[in-house]
Amino acid sequence: MIGVVVVSHSRALARAVRDLALEMCTGGTSPVVELASGLDEGTTGTDAALVAEVVAAVDIATGGDGVLILVDLGSAVLSAEMALELLDPGVAARVRVSPAPLVEGLLAAVVAAGTGADLDTCALEAERGLAAKVEHLGAGAREDRPARDSAGDAQETAVAEDARPWVSTELAVVGEHGLHARPAARLVTLVGRAKPGTEVRLTNVTIGHGPVDARSLSAVGTLGARQGHVLLAQARGAGAEQLLADLEELAASAFGDHAGPVEPLSELELPVPAAVSSEPGVAGSGLDAALGPAIIGERPLSPGMDPGEDPGPEGRSPAEPEERIRQLERAIAQATGRLAALEEHARRHLGYGEAEVFAAHAILLRDPALQADVRARIRAGATAVTAWCGAVEMVAARFDALPDSYQRERAQDVRSIGDRVVRILLDHHEPESLGEGVLVVDELDPGLAISLDAHSVKGVLTRRGGGLGHGVLIARARGVPVLTGVGSRADVPPGTLLAFDARSGRVDVDPPPEVQTAFEAMLERRRKRRERALADTHLPVTTRDGLRITVKANVSSLAVARLGAGLGAEGSGLVRTEAVFARSRTAPTVEQQQEVYGAIAAAYHPHPVTIRTWDVGGDKPLDFLPSWPEANPFLGERGIRAFREDPTVLIDQLEAICRVAQEHRVNVLFPMVSSLDDVDWARERLAEAAARAGLPGLPDRLGVGLMVEVPAVAVRLGRLAQGLDFISIGSNDLSQYTLAAERGNPRLERWSDPLDPAVLQLIRFICERAPEGVVVSLCGEMAADPDVARLLVGLGVRELSSTAAAVPAVKAVLRETSLEQLRELAAGALAARDAGAVRELLHQ
Repeated sequence: MIGVVVVSHSRALARAVRDLALEMCTGGTSPVVELASGLDEGTTGTDAALVAEVVAAVDIATGGDGVLILVDLGSAVLSAEMALELLDPGVAARVRVSPAPLVEGLLAAVVAAGTGADLDTCALEAERGLAAKVEHLGAGAREDRPARDSAGDAQETAVAEDARPWVSTELAVVGEHGLHARPAARLVTLVGRAKPGTEVRLTNVTIGHGPVDARSLSAVGTLGARQGHVLLAQARGAGAEQLLADLEELAASAFGDHAGPVEPLSELELPVPAAVSSEPGVAGSGLDAALGPAIIGERPLSPGMDPGEDPGPEGRSPAEPEERIRQLERAIAQATGRLAALEEHARRHLGYGEAEVFAAHAILLRDPALQADVRARIRAGATAVTAWCGAVEMVAARFDALPDSYQRERAQDVRSIGDRVVRILLDHHEPESLGEGVLVVDELDPGLAISLDAHSVKGVLTRRGGGLGHGVLIARARGVPVLTGVGSRADVPPGTLLAFDARSGRVDVDPPPEVQTAFEAMLERRRKRRERALADTHLPVTTRDGLRITVKANVSSLAVARLGAGLGAEGSGLVRTEAVFARSRTAPTVEQQQEVYGAIAAAYHPHPVTIRTWDVGGDKPLDFLPSWPEANPFLGERGIRAFREDPTVLIDQLEAICRVAQEHRVNVLFPMVSSLDDVDWARERLAEAAARAGLPGLPDRLGVGLMVEVPAVAVRLGRLAQGLDFISIGSNDLSQYTLAAERGNPRLERWSDPLDPAVLQLIRFICERAPEGVVVSLCGEMAADPDVARLLVGLGVRELSSTAAAVPAVKAVLRETSLEQLRELAAGALAARDAGAVRELLHQ
């Protein structure tokens, strides 16, 4: 008798469906029905390894009679398909994954199996499980007549639907890189949840592109929507108004791109010590340069490829096109399963932002416009490979034509997913080992970047593509040196000695002995400097003349906190709580916040952590806090201003902070303070929260400070900071408010440089006017640049909070100098003509 395995996201659901199905068995004869559902009793999800394990056990229990897998939806399907790849081929041959509906299909399969029916019969009965319901509800024979609904003939309903006017709304694109792959994928995913029959289209009204089908990632991605553009979203059909409201909410969060639980890859200047390969601890050299024999990567199979043995149209029977479509669908399903595994791997080892790269690739694989184009090409006579390559290259070409350089890089993503499917269609397996040396590829695919053996691959050269490609960012995050767009300089035979320096862009092909020797010496100097920085990173920082400097790390998740502690950060100067809870749909409870903040504080024990209260507004909305459009949100209800009318959520947060401060050294930091009234109000709410926590006063371990990001605070700092423990300069906002130039706006880059002498003058003024005993810290992006860190100390800053990965380099460079030298550097910068002159001074 065959066995059945139920794969569902919910273990409780699977158990209930199994019990219902087994009740249908009579005469005491029932098949083995096992569950591979949920990640545990309370956590939804599916696990391919668990599915494979359960299927293997059922196969043994049934004596090899066969196993039928019933699935619910989404990743359950992918997990079941991936499980087949994990099984012994002999066992996999006795397994069927059924497309039947879970409840009806399981009931029908269990009853059939109880009668002794074989695997194929049970699979067929499962697929027929919906027939009785379809017939009863009058939905049968769909191909012969229009379906009926409660309102009458479906054809009449369709006419009525088409006659309905479109409802519309405008969506502002506020993200720095516009509607690139990940935010576009979130938009398409949201639209994909719309009720059947609902039509949604998008138009970029700023530049006149569109309208396009909002369910198509390839179409949405080529709207060329950049920061500052406006999209017109139109919908009609059931639930159209609610869908547009959901799209407005998504757009208000920069399409989910406003914050994430880990720091962007572009900020990581040193290799992340956590491994992303199969071996723990494997990371690249982090030297931005490499020397070694050329490893010539395989050329992409997609664009302009010769299909070779893929048969042509001659002698093709009418049934062949449909078989080729099914062949392509199987390849897409297999590629999707692989991408799901890469997504989970990236989420576990790099973070959610990087994992979303692979999620976006999976959505593009299922793109309805792309698949429709491929099917049309196949039915017109093309082979599966040729049709797929042609359709993919057409989409990629539209990305190539976009004016924005960041969005043009997404053509690389399109070609990457195209090549992945072609390799499956041609049964072209990737080599298990690339060998040792410098890898040369046309473009660096994210899947390859995350799976590189960083011990063997010393660096990567790409013939084309820029530095913003997802594969490049992932490789650099792992510490693998990458130089992009070197063109024909990389066209060398395998084994040719290559040397490159990503900092200068230099590439040497088969260098003479003297050049090779000089290059090896440069690598050794960098290696020793890096090793010294890492070896000494847990030691305190003291300049040559004895000045003590504290270097901390900014934190946006518990994972980043642990990374910073591992790299020698002396606490955290900024815990971005709005980033830690960025994915929360509802406000976290006091207990939830206490648990998270406590874990972050424990990671840095005995050093202190500075927890900034919710810094919302402007470009940082939160799903659980109400917001409304403002003419100039950066000058609107930001930071503590957002809580003046209703401080409930803020007081909950402050109570959690007070609770944690009973056991750990904690500072609370209030953002967007601009007046003495703000300071008094914030301290009153803090006292209220401490009382709610049952404390007689503020905890002894709790420090209180404010952010200096508004020039008005700098001018009156002596009064506003009186009685506080510290102040923290938010250099990002201080720069934009001082220079009247919105940060993130590419058209204002020339006016928004934080190294402008006016900003530097204000920083020195803040350091000089801080009341005695009040520590001056700086937590903006400036602190992550070792050269700029020297300048900041010369201006008077004594605590720096940088990105976690930059901590070793910042600490190392400060040890190598004296306060006198740093003050001379600061004096030169203050006298400089402009930011460009300051930058030249730093690099002398």
